[in-house]
Amino acid sequence: MSNKKINTINPELPSLSAIVAMSVDGKISIASDKPARFSSKADLEHLESKISEYDAIIFGGNTLRAYGTSLVIKNPYLLAKRQKKNQPLQPLNIVCSPSGNIPPDIPFFSQPLHRGLLTTNRGLIYWQEQIKTFNSENNASFFEQIFTFDYPFNWQDILKKIYALNYHKIAILGGSQLISSLLQENLIDDLWLTICPLIIGHKNATNLLDNNLFSSSIELKLIEVKQIKEELFLHYLIKKPN
Repeated sequence: MSNKKINTINPELPSLSAIVAMSVDGKISIASDKPARFSSKADLEHLESKISEYDAIIFGGNTLRAYGTSLVIKNPYLLAKRQKKNQPLQPLNIVCSPSGNIPPDIPFFSQPLHRGLLTTNRGLIYWQEQIKTFNSENNASFFEQIFTFDYPFNWQDILKKIYALNYHKIAILGGSQLISSLLQENLIDDLWLTICPLIIGHKNATNLLDNNLFSSSIELKLIEVKQIKEELFLHYLIKKPN
């Protein structure tokens, strides 16, 4: 990867950014197993532009099961910029799934992407059992990188391992438990939020954050505000504790 690290607090860790679209009432989907389809074309273009700047992206197993796919960079200008930096055309897509419960027949595995799996030893065994009956001759096409750690995850150790493989800038795309875990450990550096013009209000809708993981508030510094039609695009720097 050619992107240089910008984590000046801990040079052994990558720089992490969370990129999320949410409703006005702080929901990122109508349910944990449903994809969020309420953002606009402008937000999808914004997301494509942002992830093109990163060496890797991480998202949870629930997110992948809900969508079945990941976002592939297609914009020729963005692809040319990555080529100029000697980066792969697509960032490494890391699925965080302690259980290893990922359907091997989803379109994600047919997309032109570099794929990684972050799981546990038990989760890896479960995943390997699934693919034995699905595709015994071409297992290598599923995940190019597999990371196994004990659960609950020690994110410091995980990120050091990923950083050592030259993934220095990482985008976190969801879900709420993944983002919350990293925020709670003060590992996310900045937050890109798209505020979509609707109120979901459903009791089963997924919140941006898992509030059970937080014992104190987190201060933010507003860096940028942009409006496109009815959506707001906000960029916050996360203030680190002294």
